[in-house]
Amino acid sequence: MDNVRPAAVAGSFYPGAASALSAEVVRLLANARLLSESAVTAPKVLIAPHAGYVYSGAIAALAYAQLAPVCNTIRRVVLLGPVHRVPVRGLALPGATAFATPLGEIALDQPAMDSLRGLRQVIVSPAAHAQEHSLEVQLPFLQTVLSDFKLVPLVVGDASPAEVAEVLEALWGGPETLIVVSSDLSHFLSYNAAQTVDRQTIQRILYLKGPLTQEQACGGTPINGLLQAARHHQLQPRLLGLCNSGDTAGDRGRVVGYASIAFLEPTHAPA
Repeated sequence: MDNVRPAAVAGSFYPGAASALSAEVVRLLANARLLSESAVTAPKVLIAPHAGYVYSGAIAALAYAQLAPVCNTIRRVVLLGPVHRVPVRGLALPGATAFATPLGEIALDQPAMDSLRGLRQVIVSPAAHAQEHSLEVQLPFLQTVLSDFKLVPLVVGDASPAEVAEVLEALWGGPETLIVVSSDLSHFLSYNAAQTVDRQTIQRILYLKGPLTQEQACGGTPINGLLQAARHHQLQPRLLGLCNSGDTAGDRGRVVGYASIAFLEPTHAPA
């Protein structure tokens, strides 16, 4: 029997009607392609923000616009994001067979999720996924840019970099597998302070130097595991865009930072 995790933040973080959502994502992607200096070739990993589209959608689109050249190659997306509502020890699968958005259902990759059963840090927690937005806001972008894929959704709570990296290694795969880490940057600093802190955080990511704190990036825990795996696989990160909510739809007294970063495998990185 199908067990579908329904959309929880449609109509708040992004448009709730399919037609309006599709139009908004297409618009954001079109603008991103115009702003991108050049396309990244076959990113293995993307970091993208997870605020409401009015705040961070333009920056998120910069990440997903990079997938156009490989949209027919990617068949599995491993999606990690931080928990915001339900505490979790380790990493949690949803105990579902599909995730839904207004754009339709995405089947989960059951064999891939079954392969994680032997890892003690991986649990099943429908409650941790039920209202979590960090994964959900990425899905309409993936549904729009990829032709056909299955999803491995993991929310990350209290986990060490090694525990996260072990899960990534188990799911690493080849060109058919894309890894996406959902994370915003600093929260509720002044505009100028956030710019300083976020630039420092980005530099650490670009040099693959962890660990990051949750004050630097709310998805710091999954990013720390990614950085460990990226060093092992010699991935080369590239900053695609950086801003904060003061640049988009918020006041500049208390802002949230956003960035999109692509990680390239050595064979795909520019000389």
